[in-house]
Amino acid sequence: MLDTASWAGRLGGDTFLAQTYHRSYAHFPGVADTAGLFSWDDLNRIIATQRLEPPRLRLSADGEMVPLHRYAIPTTNRRAVTWSRILPSEFHAQLRDGASLVLDAVEKIHPPVGVAAEGLARFLGTSVQANVYASWTEREGFGRHWDDHDVVVVQLHGSKRWRLWGVTREAPTFRDVESPEEPEGDPVADLVLSPGDVLYLPRGWWHSVTADQGTESLHLTFGMVTHTGADLMLWVVDQLRSSLALREDIPRFASLPEQSDFIEAVRREVLDMMADPRLVERWAESTDTTDLGHAIPSLPYVDGLPARPEVTVKLTAPRGRLTANPAHSTVTFSAAGTAWDFTESAAPVLGTLLIGQPVSLGTLADSAGLDVKDVAELVWVLIEGQAAAVVGTGL
Repeated sequence: MLDTASWAGRLGGDTFLAQTYHRSYAHFPGVADTAGLFSWDDLNRIIATQRLEPPRLRLSADGEMVPLHRYAIPTTNRRAVTWSRILPSEFHAQLRDGASLVLDAVEKIHPPVGVAAEGLARFLGTSVQANVYASWTEREGFGRHWDDHDVVVVQLHGSKRWRLWGVTREAPTFRDVESPEEPEGDPVADLVLSPGDVLYLPRGWWHSVTADQGTESLHLTFGMVTHTGADLMLWVVDQLRSSLALREDIPRFASLPEQSDFIEAVRREVLDMMADPRLVERWAESTDTTDLGHAIPSLPYVDGLPARPEVTVKLTAPRGRLTANPAHSTVTFSAAGTAWDFTESAAPVLGTLLIGQPVSLGTLADSAGLDVKDVAELVWVLIEGQAAAVVGTGL
């Protein structure tokens, strides 16, 4: 199971964060136990049972998306709902001829990958999307390209060749003023990933990927949401909306001295906030505690949790915070855009939930020396606040 602890162990923990993350590629041979993570059977089942339209499910060859009509036909039911039905023979033919298959956001529909994505998100402090890639030939599905986000690749089956070039534009972004130029010369790395291998690649690194080892290839790519200085400034502006200087109308038709006074007032507000040495820490805390994560209903429980020890729950907000308030004998739990104050006795329950793993009400009660009824009421508060959910009804 690729949870938070296992990601930290496999990627190198604090050393990875301090020396590799956002800086350079890293290859970790054989570090991932992929048993039960994702298989060809899982891929077949998802394609057969889910209505997946491009670009969620797509085929790509030589950097271009294969037209849908070449491997699927529109199907309409009696309620006039239309979707694309895969034609297996045509689908196989496109893949046999060198197209690559891509399934986006598989963490939303396959729980083991969802657990892995959540663990990586907690380790790196950012949202994560997992895509599945399958290839059968040495024909490139996407050509040589770069991504505007960091990725962690996990090889599941077969082998895949990755040729890597460095960046040609430092820190390129999706919304940029210019595009990176094509790299010249030989790649800086030529790697073949085997099952269980993990590859980390920062954004902007050019890469070319082929299944040229004589076997079909299946791998997962976990893409991390990028946070830049521009994102920090947008957050700063949001924090300053209470300031009069930023609420006042822009004096478009005023005199130049009045316009200058207006700009100076805004500048002082921004500079005062930017002078805080804890600004990045404050931004990170705000980002963590407002992330809504993956919403999960708690059916059949719609009006409270029963005091049953076997009911299993988990925190759905990916990165909450727990703060002690000794002067008031309380703790503050912040997640999913809300902050709750609880008595100190709730701290063990909240700390266990923050690990992010499913846990029973009975286990939570034992950890804090509380009655199951009290724990059920506490967790229900978090469920109503969209920060937690029932993941095992016990029924």
